[in-house]
Amino acid sequence: MAKLELRGVGKAYGATVALRQGDLEIEAGEVHALIGANGSGKSTLCKIVAGSVRPDRGEVLIDGRAVTVRGPEATGALGIGIFYQELSLARHRTVAENISLPRLPRKGGIFVDRAAMAAIADRHIALFAGVAGAGFGADVPVERLRPDQAQLVEIMKTLASEAAILIFDEPTSALDRAQAERFFEILRERKRAGVGIIFISHRMDEIFAIADRVTVIRDGETVGTARIEDTDPTAVINLMVGRHEAASADAPPDTGGEDGRASQSAAQAVLAVRGFSGPGFRDIGFAVAPGEILGFGGLHGQGQSAVLRAIFGALPGASGEIRLNGDALQPTGPRATIARGCAYISGDRSRDGVIHERPILENVTPIHFLRNRLGLAHPARLRDKAAPALEALKTKFAGFGHPVSSLSGGNQQKVVIARWLIDRPAVILLDDPTKGIDLSAKADLFALIRDLADEGIGIVLYSSEDAELLANADRILVFNGGRVTRVLSGAERTRHNLYRAAYEAA
Repeated sequence: MAKLELRGVGKAYGATVALRQGDLEIEAGEVHALIGANGSGKSTLCKIVAGSVRPDRGEVLIDGRAVTVRGPEATGALGIGIFYQELSLARHRTVAENISLPRLPRKGGIFVDRAAMAAIADRHIALFAGVAGAGFGADVPVERLRPDQAQLVEIMKTLASEAAILIFDEPTSALDRAQAERFFEILRERKRAGVGIIFISHRMDEIFAIADRVTVIRDGETVGTARIEDTDPTAVINLMVGRHEAASADAPPDTGGEDGRASQSAAQAVLAVRGFSGPGFRDIGFAVAPGEILGFGGLHGQGQSAVLRAIFGALPGASGEIRLNGDALQPTGPRATIARGCAYISGDRSRDGVIHERPILENVTPIHFLRNRLGLAHPARLRDKAAPALEALKTKFAGFGHPVSSLSGGNQQKVVIARWLIDRPAVILLDDPTKGIDLSAKADLFALIRDLADEGIGIVLYSSEDAELLANADRILVFNGGRVTRVLSGAERTRHNLYRAAYEAA
C-alpha cells in the first residue's frame, strides 16, 4: 500500500490550467523525484498535498484512506511536512524560533516552552554541523544569515515536523556542494526510517544521486514514472519534451553564433552588455539588435531577473559595460535609465507595478511625467496621452478616475505595461511579465510586443514559461548558475534543446 497517492488531481485558475491530471504514488521508505519544465504543475501538485491549494477534482490518499487537506495547519495532523521553494521564514525571529515555528512547544498549553524549543533547535542544527558556516547559531536572527544558511533553516524546520511524508520543493537551490551532500545523507537516514519523500529538483545529477523513482509532469499531466536504475537523463528529458519533438530534435549543437537581426555588431545594437557581473550573476554579455526579441531562458532563479533589474538600476552592486544605442549607460538608479529610454516591466505588479488605491490615470502616467519633466498635471491632456497605449493592450476599465484596484489582475498588469508605451522607449526589459494574468491577456501582450519589435524597439524577455520564450523570442540565452551556458537561435529553438541545455547544465 502506498504511503501517499494522488489520483486524477486537477487545478485551474480561471482559464489557466495549472494541473490537468496529476497522478503520483509515494511508498514508505522512498525518495521519489518529481521533475518537469517551468510551469508544468509540479509545485501546484505539492501545494495540493500540503493543503495550501484546494484541488478542483481528484483524490488524495494517505495509507489508502482518502483525505481532505483543509489547509496548511491540517498537514501536521496528517503527518505531512513541506519545504516551499519560496522560503517562509520569520526574518526577525531567531533560528531556534523558526525551526519550531509551525509547532511551538508549550508549557501548560499556553506559554512557549523555551527549553524544549532550544533542544529541538540544537538537535537539528547538529545535523548540519561543519557545513552551516560562520555566524550560524540558534540565537541568530534569520535576517543576519546568508541565503544558503536561511535555506538550511527552512530545511531544519521541515525536518523538525517529524512527518511521515516530507515534500522538498527545490531545497538545494542555494546550498553549496558540502551542504547538499549532508542534506542527502539526512534524507537517506529518513528513508531508512520509513519516511516517504517527494523531492523536486531541476538538477539531474541530484535526482540520479538521491531518488529511487522519478515521475515526470508535462503540461500539467503526469506522463510517466520510472525506477532510477531503469532510466537515464536523456530518457527523462525526452519524456519531459514528448516523443514527437524528441524524435525530431536533431539540430547540430549551437556554437553561440548569431544570425538574422542579431548579426549586427554591438555598435549597431540598441542594447549591448559586456562583462556584466553582480549579485546572482557573472560575466554576462549579449547584444540586442533593433527589432529583436532576445529571450532569457533556463531554470527559474538562475540570474535572469537579477540581470534585468541590474541593467535597469534597481539592483545595486553590478559592474561591467552597458551601452544603450551605442552610448555608455551607468545604471545608478531607475531614474537615470528611464531618462535614457530604458523600460522595465515586472511580473510582480504588487511589488514593482501598481500604485495601490490610486486612480488608473495616476498609475498609467508616472513615467510620462518623469521622462518629460512635467511639473503640473493636466488631466485631460494626460488622458489623451494614455488612451492609445491602454487601447493597444485592449485594457478594460470604466474610467480613468477609478482606482486601479477595481481592475482584474490582468488589466492591472496592462496598466503597468501601458505606462511605458506613452513615450516609446529604446529598449524594454520584460521580467516574467505574464505572471498571474489570463491567456487572453497574454495573447494581447505578446501581439503588442511583436508590434513594438517591428517598430525597431529592442526587447529582452525573461519568462518562467518555456512555451512563451519558444513562441516569441528570436534567440534564447540559457542561464544556469548565474551564467549564460548556451545560445539557441534559428531552428535550434526547440523545447527539446531548451530543456537539454538547462537540465544537463544543471
